[in-house]
Amino acid sequence: MPDEREIARGYAIKPIEEIAERAGIPVRCLEKYGPFKAKILWPRPIKDLPLKGKLIMVTAMTPTPAGEGKTTTAIGLADALGHLQNKAIVAVREPSLGPVFGLKGGATGGGKAQVVPRDDINLHFTGDMHAVTAAHNLLAAMVDNRLHFDGVCGLIDCRTVTWKRVLDMDDRVLRDVVVGIGGPLRGIARETGFDITAASEVMAILCLSADLKELKERLGNIVIGYGQDGKPVFARQIRAEGAMAALLKDAIKPNLVQTLEGTPALVHGGPFANIAHGTNSVISTRLGLSLADFVVTETGFGSDLGAEKFFDIVVRTGHIPPPEACVLVATLRALKLHGGVKLGDIKAENIGAVEKGFANLEKHMENMALYGLPFVVALNRFPDDGTKEIDRFFELCWRNKARAALSDVYGQGGRGGVELAREVLKAIDEDSRDFRFLYPLDLPLVSKIEIIARKIYGASGIAMEGKIGRKLRRMEEDGFGKLPVCIAKTQYSLSADDEALGRPEGFTLIVTDASLSAGAGFVVACCGDIMTMPGLPNAPAAEKVDITDDGEIVGLSRTEERRWK
Repeated sequence: MPDEREIARGYAIKPIEEIAERAGIPVRCLEKYGPFKAKILWPRPIKDLPLKGKLIMVTAMTPTPAGEGKTTTAIGLADALGHLQNKAIVAVREPSLGPVFGLKGGATGGGKAQVVPRDDINLHFTGDMHAVTAAHNLLAAMVDNRLHFDGVCGLIDCRTVTWKRVLDMDDRVLRDVVVGIGGPLRGIARETGFDITAASEVMAILCLSADLKELKERLGNIVIGYGQDGKPVFARQIRAEGAMAALLKDAIKPNLVQTLEGTPALVHGGPFANIAHGTNSVISTRLGLSLADFVVTETGFGSDLGAEKFFDIVVRTGHIPPPEACVLVATLRALKLHGGVKLGDIKAENIGAVEKGFANLEKHMENMALYGLPFVVALNRFPDDGTKEIDRFFELCWRNKARAALSDVYGQGGRGGVELAREVLKAIDEDSRDFRFLYPLDLPLVSKIEIIARKIYGASGIAMEGKIGRKLRRMEEDGFGKLPVCIAKTQYSLSADDEALGRPEGFTLIVTDASLSAGAGFVVACCGDIMTMPGLPNAPAAEKVDITDDGEIVGLSRTEERRWK
């Protein structure tokens, strides 16, 4: 099958005005970035718009290097709902340059289920990532400026500064740096570091804010360090939130593009799910729900990360409702990898490995059931999937009393997702729905972490050094104990060990650090060896990217197989 670039060439991309009309967006509300993409400036506050549509959330089993096609499935499902005469919009995240040039490559779907213009979306798009980077680093500069002019006895104790800098690139050598060396004219020397932009609290704030007013308020609530009295110091205390919000005034506006089949697509915000909360902006999802019959959104990685955070963090904001139904994406390739097959052998038929690896999918099915929402298991079909393996997959799903459907949106576009779309509509109409959060907010932070570890990951318990426990208790004493928890861990396993495939049991989840994201409204618990600044792999995707003499970008297509690290 041709790669994504060749497939996209076979479709006529429509003017953005036509896509806006299809979505119900007046042309006067468009701020165009060329002929095929635009930002939306809605004349009324989006947070006040009545919601007429139904939300469908797409998640997946534990990801593997073979790719599960979660974004592809979300895009194809929206197209398929259109084939069934429904007005649908897909709402997904913006790609980060780190993964684009690192391990994953481009992130605009695949096959005949893509959002376009793909090169623009994968690279600078409308500048949102750069705006988040600038706003975050402005605050870092203002923190160091206060340290320089106030000295060691000022508002902030220089030994307690928690605010780092960010860059939208995988760059491991920047994880730990020393700034301010070279004499007093260069500020106060101290240790700090860089995170990737998608892990920035500013990115989380952008995606969790329903309007500019809330955005500025959340920015002001960022804790940048602690004072001499041991109390938290906020960004508003150094009067940073106004300038930060000014840098984000355009980034908060949703971006409108399209799928290959002309379905409106809102591509906005890009928090990682293995570090941050992993969902596109609430403002774009809410706008979609005010316009369409159905909005299809996706959450990062497996149900243990993106879906759990979507329910327990994003829905708790009150800006969007719980989904009417969810889709749990699986592939035979992933099942075989979790069943012990080596990456190079996953195309060969192996029903035994499918059966063994199904334990991983079963755990994700159990996770979805915890929230009381209908869900459908989607088998994302690859061209070389065997009929016997497919038949066995559905037998295993039905044995678990799960709704399941075949999805071939990669090969057929929306037409290949009609079976899945029909099953999702049946789940919405026929299945019981009793949404519930995983934990109440009034529990201690350690208890919330343990509930997630036991119920979602299948751990026997958690462990942490005393200093981590003291950090969490201090957050509670400072008034942040009722925030939800955002766990940062590897996406490649239900545990914090990326080599523990399948369904690991009896393990202890090791909490290695904890940090406060007061502006975003959650506490981050780092587990295992997770890094908030990734590094490039041995053969980064950037090596395959090039531009021709006539300006055409090549090499952004997803590759079929990549190395784990």
